[in-house]
Amino acid sequence: MSSSKPDKEEEQEKESPCMNGGGDVASAGDDDNGGEVVGVGEEEEAEEPTTEREFAAAMAELAPEGVRALHARVEAEWGPVLQSACQTAAARALWGRAVRDPAAAVLAGERYLRGLHDKMRRDERAGAREVHGVMIAVRTLWFDARIEAAVDALGGDPQVVILGAGMDARAYRLNCLKECTVFELDFPELLEMKSDLLHEAMSSANHQKLTLMAKSLIRVPANIQDGDWVTKLQSCGYVPERNTIWVLEGIVYYLHHADAMQVLETIADRRSSACTVLLADFMNKNATSISPTMYHFYHDSPDLLLPSIGFSKVALSQIGDPQAHFGLLNHPENLFEKLRRLPRSLEKNPEDGTPCCRLYFVEASASPDDQIMCPLDHYLE
Repeated sequence: MSSSKPDKEEEQEKESPCMNGGGDVASAGDDDNGGEVVGVGEEEEAEEPTTEREFAAAMAELAPEGVRALHARVEAEWGPVLQSACQTAAARALWGRAVRDPAAAVLAGERYLRGLHDKMRRDERAGAREVHGVMIAVRTLWFDARIEAAVDALGGDPQVVILGAGMDARAYRLNCLKECTVFELDFPELLEMKSDLLHEAMSSANHQKLTLMAKSLIRVPANIQDGDWVTKLQSCGYVPERNTIWVLEGIVYYLHHADAMQVLETIADRRSSACTVLLADFMNKNATSISPTMYHFYHDSPDLLLPSIGFSKVALSQIGDPQAHFGLLNHPENLFEKLRRLPRSLEKNPEDGTPCCRLYFVEASASPDDQIMCPLDHYLE
């Protein structure tokens, strides 16, 4: 892929329904569930992850020799930050009973599938309160659900910009994007590898075909730590005057403070031209200490930070909250439930002295005129 020319996939026939992992995402007027996301376990008791079946299915997707050769390059040439995109894809593949992502296994690769599979199997055998990968599964489902709600609130055809897109495949699996132009922005080498992997997989006679669910998909090779990423985005077709959903999943905390604030403030500034919706996850300070060489930016109160830079409505959730559960956290003493019961101001659990490492899911909106409510605002009240 050339760094100066986007890889654009034109509109294709839409064949499969929107899958968000916990069941179909219903419209706001759906009589069956009132527009709520039906999670695993809400209509029937959730089962333990069918790890072996999911692993076998995922490994079968890696049969093409070209796919294996490309992943050998990933393992040899990529650093830990880029490789984290494959780890995320592995979690989506092995939690396939919840996150139905037909491209996840191909984008993950054998190394990360095997590594996560071994951890999940150990957790299940030990009766662990939470199984490896569940945080990624819940995070994915939360973003899916909020994208659906935002698209609906903005009339069905906003732009969707995924910053630090990694191995995200929402353009291929969310039917709610059928009238949306989706922009995936990330490092040039990552987007090129992603495109090559999908091409190799789809060239195989045995691989299930992927259908582009979005109206169009434009890949934008750029580094959001550089000052010209918005210029590159606009050169690829992004229109500042159109309503836009900005998706920052698993990216903000990899940035240094100045870079993270530059990105957030740049997005907030878009409100002068159109309705702007931000979906992002934030770590608190303790969480970044898990890997201080990789994680840098944190904020203990992102629901206070975002209004200070121009967002008018902000809603915050934690894993395990009703809107961030999806029937995947059923042990009453799981880690996330314990954290929810503790005040956010506490840095350590008073019971055992362990640090309170939190991941916050945040949705925010802003509009050109603060006196005019963004269509999404009523979802956040």
